[in-house]
Amino acid sequence: MWKVSTGKGVKVAVIDSGVNSATSSLKGQVLTDEVPKAVAYGATKDYSGHGTTMAELIAGTGAGDGLKGLAPGAKIVPYRITFDDLKDKAEREKTANSAQAIRAAADSDAKIINMSYGSPGDDPEEEAAIKYAQSKGKLMFAGVGNDGERKSLIGYPAAYPYVVGVAASDEHGKVGKFSEHGNYVDLASPGLDVPTWCDHTFRSYCSGKGTSQATAIASASAALVWSAHPKWTANQVLASLIDTAGRDWAKDDPSTYLGYGLIRPRKVLENSDFNPGPAKTDPLAKENAAGVTGDKSASPSAPTSSQPSKNTSGGATSAAGSSSDTSDDTTMWVAVGAAVAVLAIGGGIFAVVRKRRTT
Repeated sequence: MWKVSTGKGVKVAVIDSGVNSATSSLKGQVLTDEVPKAVAYGATKDYSGHGTTMAELIAGTGAGDGLKGLAPGAKIVPYRITFDDLKDKAEREKTANSAQAIRAAADSDAKIINMSYGSPGDDPEEEAAIKYAQSKGKLMFAGVGNDGERKSLIGYPAAYPYVVGVAASDEHGKVGKFSEHGNYVDLASPGLDVPTWCDHTFRSYCSGKGTSQATAIASASAALVWSAHPKWTANQVLASLIDTAGRDWAKDDPSTYLGYGLIRPRKVLENSDFNPGPAKTDPLAKENAAGVTGDKSASPSAPTSSQPSKNTSGGATSAAGSSSDTSDDTTMWVAVGAAVAVLAIGGGIFAVVRKRRTT
């Protein structure tokens, strides 16, 4: 893929716990000066290591044995927001909320907004910011959440209209048991056994898993495609990823676990004459019109059904004002070599047709 595109010329807004621009892999990759002063506090002061990991998965260069991302030619615009693990009250008061950061990113030159976080309830202010970003032509990705084995909560911002909800799959195209399911799942991406910064000290990488990592890789995939086709709209970039996603079910009947399938940017890049469809046609129009429905027919605690049902009913439970949390479940705290790159994970999904609807 890198012979065709590395993501050059594409800026990705990473709304997260901040991005440490001093890691070896991110030197020269983070555009701190492009963050508006109103939301710039702590943009490069990552208080958990989460945001830095997402930035590296997207655009890390691999320098100094660091993590090499899927779109090393892209650039990162960092936005720090408040999560539960930011305990300092003074820091919380100075740090922007998600709605403020999304609006700021919408007004920037970033084409893609990566939101590797989630909350179990919707927030009118955040939803309004999402709609504003969509009106500005941004392509937004968010993790669907990691409580699939326990509660299978509906995760926001992934469940908002115009946001691409990303599920996590392993190297074989099998969805992670923790990955949330429902009609707001749009695409799946690698999200298991992914090198992740262990914590905010940035001393070593650990083996992580979560829809956060999957979201970052999906954003990087979009960056590769948009770089190769700079005149395309967000709708066309997304349509191309949906059209080429790996699946063995009908495109018009997306899976509640893997959405339209496993993301495969290579399938777009290898065809220089790829037709992405009309510039103004929303590829998620059906979902955006229907809104989120609760999946009552599939067991959230045992996502192993060979044919996840699409019969849904009910609605989202509002919990406006509930705290966001980062969407990863890094229970595997085993140190891994820093040289491990995302391509080691992506090879099994991006380069090979993995057609799985089952979990």
